[in-house]
Order: sequence, then C-alpha cells, then structure tokens
Amino acid sequence: MLHVSQRAHYGLRAMTELAKSYGQGVLSLAEIAEVEQVPVGYLEQVATPLRRAGLIEATRGAHGGYSLAVPPQDVTVGAVIRALEGPVAPVECLQVEYAPGSCVRESVCLSRGVWARVKASVDEVLDSMTLADLCCGTDGPDGTFIPADQVGTLAGSTPNTNSCFVAR
Repeated sequence: MLHVSQRAHYGLRAMTELAKSYGQGVLSLAEIAEVEQVPVGYLEQVATPLRRAGLIEATRGAHGGYSLAVPPQDVTVGAVIRALEGPVAPVECLQVEYAPGSCVRESVCLSRGVWARVKASVDEVLDSMTLADLCCGTDGPDGTFIPADQVGTLAGSTPNTNSCFVAR
C-alpha cells in the first residue's frame, strides 16, 4: 500500500489555509490548527521545514504568525511534499541518494520499471497542482483534476482576489 504520511497530509492542509489567507496578513498556528482540526504541536513540527524551503515566512511578536512566502499559484503540491518528506521514491533504488550497484539484484530486477513509472506519475500529478488549484476546488465532480485556468470557463466562474476561481 502506498501511504501518504500524516506529516505530509497535515502540512499540505496547513499550506492551503495559508494560501486562502494570502495577502491578508499572517495566521497563527493555533488558528490553522483550529480550522484544520490538527494538533498545534504537529504544525510546529511542519512549519520549520516549510520555512527552510522558502515556502512560508514567520513573523515574530504578539501578532505574529505565518504567511506564504510566494503566491499560491507558484507553490506546487510537489514542492510542499518534498519540503516535508524529501523526494518521492516508492522503492529504495529510486531515491536520489541511491548509489548505482548497491542492490545485488539491480541488473536482473524486473519490478524496478513499474516503480519508476509510479514515481514519474506521482511526481507529474504533484507538480501539476498548485495551492491555488487546491483552494479553488479544481477537481471535477468525478475527482478528475481541472487546471485552474480552465475552471472559469466551465461554470461562468469569476476570479477572486487570490486569483482563484470560485463558482458563482
């Protein structure tokens, strides 16, 4: 079973909250935790790698909190997942740090190709969707992804202040 970690899931949920409030100031982790119903302590753990990756900014002080460092349409889901978990690699031999020849079965492995295709497919999906796409609800009724630039033409939608499309 392929499994998304709780860290990646909660981190992406936190990032969508920051995307929804982009340009409107900072959000505290407590505010994000309340809306997303996740523990504040867990959000504290995901904030550090997201900040180090340049995806969020921290503001200190009594009215401090976090905000996106770049516009939501410039942050891919893949960037968030990689900041929290590292590169997607369903098997060890597809990891970035894998040293060729480390596996004694490398030359005769018949399953590596399927995992390479899975990795490529997952990377393609994660890198094709942005935080703006997620906030705009750009999944069709059957769960099919619809790029945000096509949503406005589908149901007479109009862009909001965050360049998201919201059905009217």
